[in-house]
Amino acid sequence: MRSVSFENIQIICVLFMIKKRPTLRDVAKLAGVSKATAARVVNSDYELVREQTRERVLDAVRQLGYERHAIAGSLRSERTYMIALSIPDITNPFWPEVARGVQDTVEQSGYTVVLMNNDWNAEREEKHLRKMRQNQFDGLIINPTGTLNADLMQIPVPVVLLASGESYPDFDTVSSDSAQAGDLAMQHLIELGHRRIGLIAGPLRRRKSHTHRDTYIKAHREHHLPVDPTLIIQTTFTQEGGYDAMRQLLDMSQPPTAVFAVNDIIALGALRAAQMAQLRVPEEMSIIGMDDIFAATTTYPPLTTIAKPKYAIGVTAARFLLARIEEAESDETQHILLPCTLVQRSSTAALQ
Repeated sequence: MRSVSFENIQIICVLFMIKKRPTLRDVAKLAGVSKATAARVVNSDYELVREQTRERVLDAVRQLGYERHAIAGSLRSERTYMIALSIPDITNPFWPEVARGVQDTVEQSGYTVVLMNNDWNAEREEKHLRKMRQNQFDGLIINPTGTLNADLMQIPVPVVLLASGESYPDFDTVSSDSAQAGDLAMQHLIELGHRRIGLIAGPLRRRKSHTHRDTYIKAHREHHLPVDPTLIIQTTFTQEGGYDAMRQLLDMSQPPTAVFAVNDIIALGALRAAQMAQLRVPEEMSIIGMDDIFAATTTYPPLTTIAKPKYAIGVTAARFLLARIEEAESDETQHILLPCTLVQRSSTAALQ
Protein backbone atom coordinates (compact mmCIF):
# COMPACT_ATOMS: atom_id res chain seq x y z
CA MET A 1 0.00 0.00 0.00
CA ARG A 2 1.37 3.41 -1.01
CA SER A 3 2.23 5.64 1.96
CA VAL A 4 0.88 9.16 2.30
CA SER A 5 3.23 11.84 3.63
CA PHE A 6 2.29 14.18 6.46
CA GLU A 7 2.48 17.13 4.07
CA ASN A 8 -0.04 15.55 1.70
CA ILE A 9 -2.37 14.75 4.59
CA GLN A 10 -2.14 18.39 5.67
CA ILE A 11 -3.03 19.60 2.16
CA ILE A 12 -5.98 17.18 1.95
CA CYS A 13 -7.28 18.36 5.31
CA VAL A 14 -7.06 22.01 4.35
CA LEU A 15 -8.77 21.41 1.00
CA PHE A 16 -11.51 19.43 2.72
CA MET A 17 -12.22 22.34 5.06
CA ILE A 18 -12.52 24.84 2.20
CA LYS A 19 -16.15 25.00 1.10
CA LYS A 20 -15.79 27.91 -1.31
CA ARG A 21 -12.83 29.78 -2.74
CA PRO A 22 -9.60 29.47 -0.71
CA THR A 23 -8.92 32.36 1.63
CA LEU A 24 -5.76 34.03 2.87
CA ARG A 25 -6.29 32.24 6.19
CA ASP A 26 -6.19 28.89 4.33
CA VAL A 27 -2.91 29.88 2.67
CA ALA A 28 -1.42 30.86 6.04
CA LYS A 29 -2.53 27.57 7.65
CA LEU A 30 -1.06 25.45 4.88
CA ALA A 31 2.22 27.40 4.84
CA GLY A 32 2.48 27.33 8.63
CA VAL A 33 2.73 31.11 8.96
CA SER A 34 0.64 33.91 10.38
CA LYS A 35 -2.07 35.55 8.28
CA ALA A 36 -0.10 38.80 8.37
CA THR A 37 2.96 37.08 6.88
CA ALA A 38 0.87 35.43 4.18
CA ALA A 39 -0.66 38.83 3.35
CA ARG A 40 2.79 40.40 2.95
CA VAL A 41 3.83 37.72 0.47
CA VAL A 42 0.57 37.85 -1.50
CA ASN A 43 0.89 41.63 -1.75
CA SER A 44 4.54 41.33 -2.89
CA ASP A 45 5.83 42.96 0.31
CA TYR A 46 8.89 40.76 0.84
CA GLU A 47 11.04 43.10 2.92
CA LEU A 48 10.28 41.49 6.32
CA VAL A 49 9.81 37.89 5.06
CA ARG A 50 12.64 35.38 4.80
CA GLU A 51 13.11 33.73 1.40
CA GLN A 52 12.35 30.24 2.76
CA THR A 53 9.10 31.47 4.33
CA ARG A 54 8.16 33.32 1.17
CA GLU A 55 8.60 30.17 -0.92
CA ARG A 56 6.36 28.20 1.48
CA VAL A 57 3.60 30.80 1.14
CA LEU A 58 3.90 30.95 -2.65
CA ASP A 59 3.81 27.15 -2.82
CA ALA A 60 0.63 27.16 -0.71
CA VAL A 61 -0.90 29.77 -3.03
CA ARG A 62 -0.21 27.52 -6.03
CA GLN A 63 -1.50 24.36 -4.38
CA LEU A 64 -4.74 25.97 -3.21
CA GLY A 65 -5.34 28.00 -6.33
CA TYR A 66 -5.66 31.11 -4.19
CA GLU A 67 -6.42 34.41 -5.94
CA ARG A 68 -6.04 37.76 -4.24
CA HIS A 69 -9.45 39.32 -3.57
CA ALA A 70 -9.49 42.72 -5.27
CA ILE A 71 -11.94 44.34 -2.84
CA ALA A 72 -10.03 43.10 0.21
CA GLY A 73 -6.82 44.38 -1.32
CA SER A 74 -8.42 47.74 -1.90
CA LEU A 75 -8.72 48.22 1.87
CA ARG A 76 -4.93 48.65 1.85
CA SER A 77 -4.40 50.36 -1.52
CA GLU A 78 -7.72 52.28 -1.58
CA ARG A 79 -8.24 50.98 -5.12
CA THR A 80 -10.34 48.23 -6.60
CA TYR A 81 -8.68 48.38 -10.05
CA MET A 82 -12.16 48.30 -11.55
CA ILE A 83 -13.56 50.92 -13.91
CA ALA A 84 -17.25 51.26 -14.74
CA LEU A 85 -18.41 51.93 -18.29
CA SER A 86 -22.04 53.07 -18.42
CA ILE A 87 -23.67 52.94 -21.87
CA PRO A 88 -27.27 53.40 -23.03
CA ASP A 89 -27.80 50.45 -25.38
CA ILE A 90 -25.73 47.27 -25.42
CA THR A 91 -27.71 45.96 -28.42
CA ASN A 92 -26.41 48.77 -30.65
CA PRO A 93 -23.17 47.54 -32.31
CA PHE A 94 -21.73 51.04 -31.92
CA TRP A 95 -21.07 50.52 -28.20
CA PRO A 96 -19.05 47.28 -28.22
CA GLU A 97 -16.41 49.00 -30.37
CA VAL A 98 -16.24 51.89 -27.89
CA ALA A 99 -16.02 49.39 -25.02
CA ARG A 100 -13.19 47.55 -26.78
CA GLY A 101 -11.22 50.78 -27.01
CA VAL A 102 -11.72 51.38 -23.28
CA GLN A 103 -10.81 47.83 -22.31
CA ASP A 104 -7.71 47.56 -24.50
CA THR A 105 -6.40 50.78 -22.96
CA VAL A 106 -7.09 50.31 -19.24
CA GLU A 107 -5.98 46.67 -19.14
CA GLN A 108 -2.45 47.81 -19.89
CA SER A 109 -2.51 49.55 -16.49
CA GLY A 110 -4.01 46.58 -14.64
CA TYR A 111 -7.64 47.72 -14.57
CA THR A 112 -10.77 45.71 -15.35
CA VAL A 113 -13.84 47.18 -17.08
CA VAL A 114 -17.33 46.53 -15.70
CA LEU A 115 -20.02 47.24 -18.29
CA MET A 116 -23.32 48.83 -17.19
CA ASN A 117 -26.22 49.10 -19.63
CA ASN A 118 -29.18 51.38 -18.85
CA ASP A 119 -31.37 50.99 -21.97
CA TRP A 120 -31.87 54.79 -22.13
CA ASN A 121 -33.47 54.54 -18.69
CA ALA A 122 -32.57 57.43 -16.34
CA GLU A 123 -33.65 55.52 -13.21
CA ARG A 124 -31.42 52.59 -14.05
CA GLU A 125 -28.58 55.00 -14.73
CA GLU A 126 -29.07 56.51 -11.27
CA LYS A 127 -28.72 53.04 -9.72
CA HIS A 128 -25.37 52.73 -11.47
CA LEU A 129 -24.26 56.10 -10.13
CA ARG A 130 -25.09 55.01 -6.59
CA LYS A 131 -22.40 52.35 -6.91
CA MET A 132 -19.95 55.09 -7.83
CA ARG A 133 -20.88 57.00 -4.70
CA GLN A 134 -20.24 53.86 -2.66
CA ASN A 135 -16.63 53.78 -3.89
CA GLN A 136 -16.97 50.39 -5.54
CA PHE A 137 -14.99 51.57 -8.57
CA ASP A 138 -11.89 53.65 -9.21
CA GLY A 139 -13.45 55.62 -12.05
CA LEU A 140 -16.39 56.00 -14.39
CA ILE A 141 -16.76 56.49 -18.14
CA ILE A 142 -20.35 57.34 -19.00
CA ASN A 143 -22.54 58.29 -21.93
CA PRO A 144 -25.25 60.00 -19.88
CA THR A 145 -28.93 59.34 -20.50
CA GLY A 146 -30.42 61.77 -17.98
CA THR A 147 -27.55 62.70 -15.71
CA LEU A 148 -26.50 66.35 -15.52
CA ASN A 149 -23.17 68.00 -14.71
CA ALA A 150 -24.37 68.80 -11.18
CA ASP A 151 -25.30 65.14 -10.58
CA LEU A 152 -21.84 63.94 -11.54
CA MET A 153 -20.20 66.43 -9.20
CA GLN A 154 -21.46 64.21 -6.35
CA ILE A 155 -19.42 61.23 -7.59
CA PRO A 156 -16.27 60.74 -5.44
CA VAL A 157 -14.21 59.09 -8.21
CA PRO A 158 -12.85 60.50 -11.50
CA VAL A 159 -15.45 60.68 -14.29
CA VAL A 160 -15.03 61.03 -18.05
CA LEU A 161 -17.98 61.75 -20.31
CA LEU A 162 -18.74 60.28 -23.72
CA ALA A 163 -20.48 63.51 -24.63
CA SER A 164 -19.84 67.03 -25.83
CA GLY A 165 -18.18 69.44 -23.44
CA GLU A 166 -20.81 72.19 -23.48
CA SER A 167 -23.11 70.35 -21.10
CA TYR A 168 -20.33 69.03 -18.82
CA PRO A 169 -17.78 71.82 -18.26
CA ASP A 170 -16.37 70.29 -15.05
CA PHE A 171 -15.31 66.98 -16.61
CA ASP A 172 -13.10 65.65 -19.38
CA THR A 173 -15.26 64.76 -22.37
CA VAL A 174 -14.72 62.94 -25.64
CA SER A 175 -17.20 62.39 -28.43
CA SER A 176 -17.56 62.36 -32.17
CA ASP A 177 -18.26 65.76 -33.72
CA SER A 178 -22.04 65.50 -33.87
CA ALA A 179 -22.54 68.82 -35.66
CA GLN A 180 -19.94 67.96 -38.30
CA ALA A 181 -21.51 64.51 -38.77
CA GLY A 182 -24.95 66.01 -39.36
CA ASP A 183 -23.49 68.58 -41.77
CA LEU A 184 -21.85 65.77 -43.78
CA ALA A 185 -25.13 63.86 -44.05
CA MET A 186 -27.23 66.86 -45.05
CA GLN A 187 -24.62 68.21 -47.47
CA HIS A 188 -24.43 64.82 -49.18
CA LEU A 189 -28.19 64.65 -49.75
CA ILE A 190 -28.46 68.27 -50.88
CA GLU A 191 -25.56 67.84 -53.32
CA LEU A 192 -27.46 64.89 -54.82
CA GLY A 193 -30.31 67.30 -55.61
CA HIS A 194 -32.70 66.40 -52.80
CA ARG A 195 -34.73 69.30 -51.47
CA ARG A 196 -37.46 67.53 -49.52
CA ILE A 197 -35.51 65.62 -46.88
CA GLY A 198 -36.95 63.78 -43.91
CA LEU A 199 -35.20 63.59 -40.55
CA ILE A 200 -35.69 60.60 -38.27
CA ALA A 201 -34.27 61.68 -34.90
CA GLY A 202 -34.09 60.10 -31.48
CA PRO A 203 -36.14 61.21 -28.47
CA LEU A 204 -35.43 64.59 -26.92
CA ARG A 205 -33.15 64.45 -23.87
CA ARG A 206 -32.66 67.35 -21.50
CA ARG A 207 -28.88 67.17 -21.51
CA LYS A 208 -28.46 67.94 -25.21
CA SER A 209 -27.09 71.39 -26.02
CA HIS A 210 -26.98 70.54 -29.73
CA THR A 211 -29.09 68.09 -31.70
CA HIS A 212 -29.26 66.75 -35.22
CA ARG A 213 -32.50 68.70 -35.52
CA ASP A 214 -30.45 71.88 -35.13
CA THR A 215 -28.07 70.75 -37.87
CA TYR A 216 -30.98 69.80 -40.12
CA ILE A 217 -32.60 73.25 -39.77
CA LYS A 218 -29.23 75.00 -40.19
CA ALA A 219 -28.57 73.16 -43.47
CA HIS A 220 -31.98 74.15 -44.82
CA ARG A 221 -31.40 77.80 -44.00
CA GLU A 222 -27.91 77.83 -45.47
CA HIS A 223 -29.29 76.49 -48.77
CA HIS A 224 -32.41 78.69 -48.62
CA LEU A 225 -34.72 75.71 -48.34
CA PRO A 226 -38.04 75.86 -46.47
CA VAL A 227 -38.24 73.88 -43.24
CA ASP A 228 -41.28 71.60 -43.04
CA PRO A 229 -41.70 70.52 -39.38
CA THR A 230 -43.82 67.54 -40.45
CA LEU A 231 -40.72 66.01 -42.06
CA ILE A 232 -39.05 65.75 -38.63
CA ILE A 233 -40.01 62.56 -36.80
CA GLN A 234 -38.77 61.64 -33.35
CA THR A 235 -38.60 57.99 -32.42
CA THR A 236 -36.71 55.41 -30.35
CA PHE A 237 -33.19 54.31 -31.23
CA THR A 238 -34.43 50.99 -32.62
CA GLN A 239 -35.20 49.38 -35.96
CA GLU A 240 -38.87 49.37 -35.01
CA GLY A 241 -38.67 53.09 -34.35
CA GLY A 242 -37.06 53.68 -37.74
CA TYR A 243 -39.66 51.51 -39.46
CA ASP A 244 -42.60 53.34 -37.87
CA ALA A 245 -41.10 56.76 -38.54
CA MET A 246 -40.53 55.97 -42.20
CA ARG A 247 -44.11 54.75 -42.50
CA GLN A 248 -45.27 58.12 -41.17
CA LEU A 249 -43.18 59.94 -43.74
CA LEU A 250 -44.41 57.75 -46.59
CA ASP A 251 -48.03 58.30 -45.58
CA MET A 252 -47.68 62.03 -46.18
CA SER A 253 -49.40 63.56 -49.22
CA GLN A 254 -45.95 64.75 -50.32
CA PRO A 255 -43.35 62.29 -48.98
CA PRO A 256 -39.65 63.15 -48.86
CA THR A 257 -37.27 61.98 -51.58
CA ALA A 258 -34.49 61.34 -49.04
CA VAL A 259 -34.22 60.54 -45.33
CA PHE A 260 -31.46 61.24 -42.83
CA ALA A 261 -31.63 58.77 -39.90
CA VAL A 262 -29.51 59.72 -36.89
CA ASN A 263 -28.10 56.24 -36.41
CA ASP A 264 -27.72 53.11 -38.52
CA ILE A 265 -30.15 51.07 -36.42
CA ILE A 266 -32.93 53.57 -37.20
CA ALA A 267 -31.80 53.70 -40.84
CA LEU A 268 -32.10 49.91 -41.18
CA GLY A 269 -35.70 50.09 -39.98
CA ALA A 270 -36.40 52.94 -42.41
CA LEU A 271 -34.88 50.94 -45.25
CA ARG A 272 -37.12 47.98 -44.46
CA ALA A 273 -40.21 50.21 -44.41
CA ALA A 274 -39.33 51.71 -47.80
CA GLN A 275 -38.85 48.27 -49.30
CA MET A 276 -42.11 47.01 -47.79
CA ALA A 277 -43.81 49.97 -49.51
CA GLN A 278 -42.36 48.77 -52.84
CA LEU A 279 -40.09 51.79 -53.13
CA ARG A 280 -36.80 51.30 -54.94
CA VAL A 281 -33.80 52.45 -52.90
CA PRO A 282 -32.01 54.61 -53.96
CA GLU A 283 -33.87 55.32 -57.22
CA GLU A 284 -37.05 56.46 -55.51
CA MET A 285 -35.82 57.03 -51.95
CA SER A 286 -32.35 57.84 -50.66
CA ILE A 287 -31.48 56.85 -47.07
CA ILE A 288 -28.40 57.81 -45.07
CA GLY A 289 -27.57 56.64 -41.55
CA MET A 290 -24.87 57.34 -39.00
CA ASP A 291 -22.27 55.31 -37.02
CA ASP A 292 -21.10 52.84 -39.72
CA ILE A 293 -21.91 49.65 -37.83
CA PHE A 294 -21.10 46.33 -39.51
CA ALA A 295 -24.73 45.68 -40.50
CA ALA A 296 -24.63 48.78 -42.71
CA THR A 297 -22.36 46.86 -45.10
CA THR A 298 -24.60 43.78 -45.29
CA THR A 299 -27.96 45.36 -46.19
CA TYR A 300 -29.35 45.50 -49.70
CA PRO A 301 -28.51 48.00 -50.87
CA PRO A 302 -25.52 48.68 -48.60
CA LEU A 303 -26.18 51.70 -46.43
CA THR A 304 -24.57 55.08 -46.99
CA THR A 305 -23.59 56.39 -43.56
CA ILE A 306 -21.46 58.75 -41.51
CA ALA A 307 -18.65 56.80 -39.86
CA LYS A 308 -17.80 57.71 -36.26
CA PRO A 309 -14.39 56.80 -34.76
CA LYS A 310 -15.86 54.38 -32.24
CA TYR A 311 -12.69 52.63 -31.09
CA ALA A 312 -10.76 55.91 -30.88
CA ILE A 313 -13.51 57.38 -28.70
CA GLY A 314 -13.07 54.53 -26.21
CA VAL A 315 -9.26 54.78 -26.25
CA THR A 316 -9.28 58.54 -25.71
CA ALA A 317 -11.81 58.37 -22.87
CA ALA A 318 -9.80 55.63 -21.16
CA ARG A 319 -6.58 57.65 -21.40
CA PHE A 320 -8.30 60.66 -19.88
CA LEU A 321 -9.63 58.56 -17.01
CA LEU A 322 -6.31 56.83 -16.29
CA ALA A 323 -4.62 60.21 -16.13
CA ARG A 324 -7.19 61.39 -13.60
CA ILE A 325 -6.75 58.24 -11.48
CA GLU A 326 -2.98 57.91 -11.64
CA GLU A 327 -1.73 61.49 -11.79
CA ALA A 328 -2.13 64.66 -9.77
CA GLU A 329 -5.47 66.40 -10.14
CA SER A 330 -5.75 69.31 -12.54
CA ASP A 331 -8.38 72.01 -12.68
CA GLU A 332 -8.15 72.11 -16.48
CA THR A 333 -10.58 69.84 -18.33
CA GLN A 334 -10.17 68.48 -21.83
CA HIS A 335 -13.00 68.47 -24.37
CA ILE A 336 -12.28 66.47 -27.52
CA LEU A 337 -14.50 66.14 -30.60
CA LEU A 338 -13.24 63.50 -33.03
CA PRO A 339 -14.05 64.05 -36.73
CA CYS A 340 -16.41 61.83 -38.71
CA THR A 341 -16.31 60.75 -42.37
CA LEU A 342 -18.87 60.11 -45.11
CA VAL A 343 -19.01 56.49 -46.30
CA GLN A 344 -20.93 56.50 -49.57
CA ARG A 345 -22.47 53.18 -50.53
CA SER A 346 -25.59 52.37 -52.54
CA SER A 347 -28.57 53.63 -50.51
CA THR A 348 -28.24 57.20 -51.77
CA ALA A 349 -28.32 58.54 -55.33
CA ALA A 350 -29.02 61.71 -57.30
CA LEU A 351 -32.64 62.80 -57.41
CA GLN A 352 -34.28 61.57 -60.60
